[in-house]
Amino acid sequence: MTVSLPLVLVLGLIAWGAVKFLGVRTWIVIVIALFGFLLSRTFVAPAIDSGTRSGVDIVNGSHD
Repeated sequence: MTVSLPLVLVLGLIAWGAVKFLGVRTWIVIVIALFGFLLSRTFVAPAIDSGTRSGVDIVNGSHD
């Protein structure tokens, strides 16, 4: 059985778990999310996108 989850959902669950179980403050999660949002509008966005896709392909064991 194959289950497909969006990366944003997985990262959201990790953030929720960090707040709930590790004691990370909610405002820190919000600041990091805003930083990522603003970073996506800069010249490093293509590199981040490429790196994220490569990492997901490695985890999934791409079937090309």
